[in-house]
Amino acid sequence: MRLELLKSLNEERAARRAAVLVTDLADGAQRLVKAAELGADPLAEELDAALRMGKSRGAEAGGKSYFLTVQAPPVRIVCIGAVHISQALAPMAKLAGFDMTIIDPRTAFATPERFPGVKVIADWPDAVLSAAPLDRYTAVCLFTHDPKIDDAGLIPALKAECFYIGALGSRKTHQQRVARMHAAGFTDGDMARIHAPIGLDIGSVSPAEIAVAVLGEIIMALRKKPLRAEKAA
Repeated sequence: MRLELLKSLNEERAARRAAVLVTDLADGAQRLVKAAELGADPLAEELDAALRMGKSRGAEAGGKSYFLTVQAPPVRIVCIGAVHISQALAPMAKLAGFDMTIIDPRTAFATPERFPGVKVIADWPDAVLSAAPLDRYTAVCLFTHDPKIDDAGLIPALKAECFYIGALGSRKTHQQRVARMHAAGFTDGDMARIHAPIGLDIGSVSPAEIAVAVLGEIIMALRKKPLRAEKAA
């Protein structure tokens, strides 16, 4: 690999940005395609599929064979709220290979004893996320039912390129949330990024069942290619 390609690849890795190294198998020629440049590349569809799966793969295009070496940041799940759903979700997320952080200013809930082996931060979400910014490889789940806490995580999430934002609560609760976000200057397009009520509609009731629905929806948002109608929406 040429030195300039390696340098660019390392820069993307350090910034938690995805990239794909494209190698022409016939002559060994290589180029680096950054995530922001993906749409303009001749192999855009193949690159998009490889990035969504997070796996390196071969590709054929224009009578040529390529190998796509995928570099994607580890996916993070940030939960706002040290609640029962978070307790159930934490071991599931670990099994699925996702890093998880729980943020809650309520020190009675945000304790290592309630979340063994999980990063728990007893502070306000906006303070935590200003020091550790969100990105497009982060999913954010809002679990507290308290607008003062949830909104402090929702606003940074909407400003970032998070691939998933989910919020617990009824449709009426979400309407109130939308009204607050509109008052804060966010648009209908921003509101469309929020999955509310959170989780796949599988009839879940218990915290563990809701955690399954949430993790399933996160994986779907990460891996599934959007339908044409979804893109239009």
